[in-house]
Amino acid sequence: MSKRIDVNDLNIYYGSFHAVADVTMQIEARSVTAFIGPSGCGKSTFLRTLNRMHEVIPGATVQGQVSIDGRDLYAKGVDPVDVRREVGMVFQRPNPFPTMSVKENVLAGVKLNSQRVTTTAADELTERALRAANLWEEVKDRLDKPGSGLSGGQQQRLCIARAIAVQPEVILMDEPCSALDPISTLAIEDLIAELKEEYTVVIVTHNMQQAARVSDRTGFFNIEATGKPGRLIEMDETPKIFNNPSDKATEDYISGRFG
Repeated sequence: MSKRIDVNDLNIYYGSFHAVADVTMQIEARSVTAFIGPSGCGKSTFLRTLNRMHEVIPGATVQGQVSIDGRDLYAKGVDPVDVRREVGMVFQRPNPFPTMSVKENVLAGVKLNSQRVTTTAADELTERALRAANLWEEVKDRLDKPGSGLSGGQQQRLCIARAIAVQPEVILMDEPCSALDPISTLAIEDLIAELKEEYTVVIVTHNMQQAARVSDRTGFFNIEATGKPGRLIEMDETPKIFNNPSDKATEDYISGRFG
């Protein structure tokens, strides 16, 4: 059962630098939410707070609340490792572990979480995750070959399979297609549309057409000037954001006047 995310008055800092200010939003379960906006406006930084990856950076802090179905991810006693198991992450560049086989890559997160699995269960989990990532038919005969030997688009789907294997509720994607060719990009976009049937998917993209194609709701982040914090300007159903935004800055960005 995928989960709804509620963000209330979230402020993000790197040391004394205020990176993102006053974000409040709801992210619906079993949907695709896209974040767009110019470079440096804090959208990827914000994305990383949704699974507590932000605090891996020394001096990075968060004020405010991020809840999944009412459970505050930043409450005292909450283990960030548990949060990252529940909220998976796919990065901008495909990052399979180069010394591991395709199968070992899929199972890496499961083993990292110290989950013991029998050989049969591992085989079933590998197939299930690769099928969910639309990759099984392409790699089923090379499961023991290095994951780094796959094409860029296949590697990105392998990373999605790795995220799926730990059975998260939410999948975050930080510009998952920016390093890919158009055909691989299409494969990932098709996959995103399928994933929302089971997961809550949140994607950061520089590609506005991609946001328009894949997302149900879109949030536009912007920044007044260098050194100022990024802010969520507006968030709404994707057709409304692209066809009839409420804020002039959103309209200017979408129409290409800046960014």
